[in-house]
Order: sequence, then C-alpha cells, then structure tokens
Amino acid sequence: MSAPGPFVAPSADPALEEGIRTGLASVEAMLHETVKSSFPFVTETSRHLVDAGGKRFRPLLVLLASRFGDAEAPGVVPSAVVVELTHLATLYHDDVMDEADLRRGAESANARWDNTVAILTGDFLFARASDILADLGPEAVRLQARTFERLVTGQIRETVGPAQGEDPVEHYLSVLADKTGSLIATSARFGAMLSGAPDDVVDVLTRFGERIGIAFQLSDDLLDVLSDTCESGKVPGTDLREGVPTLPVLLLRRMDRPEDRRLRSLLDAGLPDQADHAEALRLLRANPAVAQAQAEVKRWADDARESLGPLPSGPAKDALAALCDQVVGRAT
Repeated sequence: MSAPGPFVAPSADPALEEGIRTGLASVEAMLHETVKSSFPFVTETSRHLVDAGGKRFRPLLVLLASRFGDAEAPGVVPSAVVVELTHLATLYHDDVMDEADLRRGAESANARWDNTVAILTGDFLFARASDILADLGPEAVRLQARTFERLVTGQIRETVGPAQGEDPVEHYLSVLADKTGSLIATSARFGAMLSGAPDDVVDVLTRFGERIGIAFQLSDDLLDVLSDTCESGKVPGTDLREGVPTLPVLLLRRMDRPEDRRLRSLLDAGLPDQADHAEALRLLRANPAVAQAQAEVKRWADDARESLGPLPSGPAKDALAALCDQVVGRAT
C-alpha cells in the first residue's frame, strides 16, 4: 500500500513547472527540519506523517499564488510550511476522534502509539507553525488564528451534526468550507500576500482557494467510494465502514428512493461484516447519488475557475485553471 504522492500543478510552462518543483523541494526540506526536536521520540512521532508523504496541495497553492507577486520573497516557503504543519496537526487530532487505524497508507499515530501521543504531537506541530508565523508578521499571525478558529468550529459543527430542520447536505458543505476550505483559502492568501501581490489579487486568490478547497474535499469523498486503489491514502470504502456521512451518502438519503432500501439498511447497520461492506460499496457505486456528487464537485470547481477572471493572464493563472480540471478528474 503506497501513500498518495504530491499533487502536481499541470502547466504548459516549463519555467513555472521547474519553479514550483524547486519550491516544493524547499518546503519539504524545511518541513523535515522544523519537526525535529531535542527529544528523539518527539522527532519520531512528528516525522511520522511527514515521512508518509501526502499531496502537499496547500503548499502548492501557496507557491502558485506567490507567482502573482515576488515568488522569491522570503516569507513564501515558510508560509507554505506553516499551512502544511497546520494540516498535519489536524490529521493527528482527526485520527484520534475517528479512531482511525490508517493514515496516508501507513499506520496512524494513535494506532502506532496511543491517543495521548497523537494529540500531543498535533499540539507540537501547531506550536512549531506558530513559531514560524512569529517571523512573518502580525497580519500572518492574525490570519492563522482566524483560520484555526474556523477549523475548530467546523470540527465541532461536524461532531454535533445539523440543527433541527437543517438540510444535512447544506450543513455538510458549510462544514467543509470551515474544515477544509478555510485552510486552503489561507494557503492561497499567504502566497499572494507574502509575495507582495496587490490587494485585489490577494482577495481573488483567497476566494479561489476556498472554492477549490471544497471541490478538493468533495473529490476525496468520491475517491473513497470509487477508487480500487489507495489514492486517497485510505482503504476504499473507509468512510462507509466508519459511518462518516460524506456527500454521496447524504445525497442518497435525501433522495429516499424505495429501491435504495437495501443500501440504506446496510448503512444503518454499520457494516461490521466484510460481505455487507462490499455489497454496500457496490450498490453505492451504481447509485445516481454518485453522479449527483460528481456534479457538485464540478460546480465548485467551475465556480473556482470563474473566480480567476480578474487575475492577469499568464502561466500561473493557466495552472490554477488547470488545477480545477485535475480536481474534477479525480472524482470521475
């Protein structure tokens, strides 16, 4: 089982592609250096998910957004490290809440050690991110604090569930905006802001980041259902087995079709049996809810692409537009 690899920005411009690859290599080197501790065990636990790899989607957006200013500005790579550290820290905490055994194709930290170690490792990564932020200025610190507030609020709202009378699908999309979209929006904002891009460009890229972030997470939902591999870093059907109400399942329940009675009963039972899990996955893959979820991914990706309109033409804008197609392609 292999961990998912870095997300690559499609580009027809060799200079841009080379610059992004160089930037990502710098991010990777700084990530590994940042998680080192004077206590070897802390270094080991902190490097666990860094070494497992990942798509590095958030650092990629920082680097692409920086192309609308001075991409070599000193704060660009550190801010890319900040958003990835923040993302990794949330994964340690998520695995504890979800009681997950696998993350990025490897044993989760809570399974390898225990919940306390996983939680404290996440806290350590947040601390290291804050230390880097202190050198990036008060505006960067404030942006990170507000982003973290949204991350936590989104997690709480997901845990509590929709309010009485609230549409579960709309609740889920608003949770994704907080839990996933906010940090990806901040990634784009950091890259633009710290490269010295004009304020209007910073705002456009922030809007783009939130929308492509929601599309990106929705495509992960579909990968869990449709993939026969571990492209998402999880065993296919993991969300189904764990009872995570992702978009395809929420859309299935919204339709409430009589012919879906068997699938709903399987999902309601919690799928403890491997044969039941395989049957539920097969039925869901053939259900029209999947096509509806794919259309939702495309809707958010199209919205992200349209938001790029005011940006100056060039390879970076083209790469961001192509990224929308790549996100949609993952979900088909």
